[in-house]
Amino acid sequence: MIQSVERAALILKVLGSGTPRLGVTEIAERVGLAKPTVHGLLRTLAACELVVQDSDTGKYALGPAVLQLGNAYLEGSELRARSLLWADSLAQRVNEAVWIGTLSGSRVIVLHHVFRPDDVVQILEVGAAIPWHACALGHAIAAHDPRGGELLSDDLAPLTGLTRTGRDDLERALAEVRRRGYAVEDQEAALGDAGVAAPVFSRDGSVAGAVAVVGPVERVLDPARREDIALAVRETARALSRDLGAPRSAVPGGPAA
Repeated sequence: MIQSVERAALILKVLGSGTPRLGVTEIAERVGLAKPTVHGLLRTLAACELVVQDSDTGKYALGPAVLQLGNAYLEGSELRARSLLWADSLAQRVNEAVWIGTLSGSRVIVLHHVFRPDDVVQILEVGAAIPWHACALGHAIAAHDPRGGELLSDDLAPLTGLTRTGRDDLERALAEVRRRGYAVEDQEAALGDAGVAAPVFSRDGSVAGAVAVVGPVERVLDPARREDIALAVRETARALSRDLGAPRSAVPGGPAA
């Protein structure tokens, strides 16, 4: 690995971790490097427009080139491209919002978001990064990801009082996903919100991501609707997996499963 590239990538990850702007000292402490080294890397990243410096505070933030890279990533995602029609159809079927996500490190990245088909004001969540353990998308993916043990060994912080963070609790949750074919999130990422997700598989049989119905807990987990939503999510995930070329044996609920 090229050390300078690795260090620059660490700086970009720190700046993208949630704090809008950071000073050189703060960045140096978080990446474990000397301030002169960090300053030199930041100057290079700024010249490439990957970071920008606030003229008033001197602090740094991600630059416009990062957005261009992010958009290029979305445009190049086969999972996202193949999911457009399936996600729209699912949203119409259950009358709720639909997310398509994939795992990046320990977080789920929302690649596509179809709004709930009504007139309620909604916020586009494409690009949102959610800790895997706090969302249905993450559970659906982690249940079939060979890195499951590594994910469970991380220090997992609660996002709400209902977030499951214990290894035993999460292992049981992932086993339940494998048994029934879908994951359920009940206010673990945000109070009042819930989700039902199922895994999506790629042509080599590995898990590519997941599809989820998300929305208010009283709607998504309504006992009168929950099983219908779960069925719709599973059927959509199965259809999307086959569209991606996944072998039938790799798709839960498929003829060979």
